[in-house]
Amino acid sequence: MAYDTTILFRDDSYLKEIEARVVGVNERGGILTDRTVFYATSGGQPGDTGAFIRPDGSSIAIAATITGETKEEIIHVPAAEQPVPAVGEKLLLRIDWDRRYRLMRMHTACHLLSVVCPFPITGAAVSEDDSRVDFDLPEAGVTREGVTAKLMELVNANHPVFTRWITDEELAANPGLIKSKNVRPPMGTGRIRLVCIGKDAVIDSQPCGGTHVATTGEVGAIHIGKIEKKGKENRRFRIRFGALPEGE
Repeated sequence: MAYDTTILFRDDSYLKEIEARVVGVNERGGILTDRTVFYATSGGQPGDTGAFIRPDGSSIAIAATITGETKEEIIHVPAAEQPVPAVGEKLLLRIDWDRRYRLMRMHTACHLLSVVCPFPITGAAVSEDDSRVDFDLPEAGVTREGVTAKLMELVNANHPVFTRWITDEELAANPGLIKSKNVRPPMGTGRIRLVCIGKDAVIDSQPCGGTHVATTGEVGAIHIGKIEKKGKENRRFRIRFGALPEGE
């Protein structure tokens, strides 16, 4: 039977550490806690890494975070040769914040790209330095310089980024909120989490379970590294941190 973890990053992406209790260790050594701030790999965003600090001050290095039988069951995967905590043990869960914050900035940048390029999304992957979003776009007709300029306009406007919840029925009545061509947000729990950009979500609103910064200004300088043709009707846009290099 799957365990429903209390998932705190959904409401506050800036929590860096919390106290939690071990509720189980699976056959592969994955650790389940009653609550967590560790994001589990999903929706193109990699899971968090970090450490669990034990009462005696020793630590358990966490190499990955994944979901279990359901999206509500969060499993923390220790690095090799780490000690195994006992069920009931209280731990301090501490994420690798520098890594997480870069992923938050990148994931928000990917949402901004979907605003600049309002085409069906066929794939995406968020990473710390080089992310990608694939669009169903037969003829690009865009340049990386032009897209970069529009991205930076949204970044520099410092729009608020926030989340809100809607019902399954509200999503069904507003299918335009779904930007992915092939993947639909999980339904059946009765509610869907939206990530919104701009006052009253005037810039964007789309289903997403990932972690994001609180304002577009926090994304910082970004640019399109390249636009690749990945099929007759598929274009891959690669997002990178920093200003667009001159002379490329």
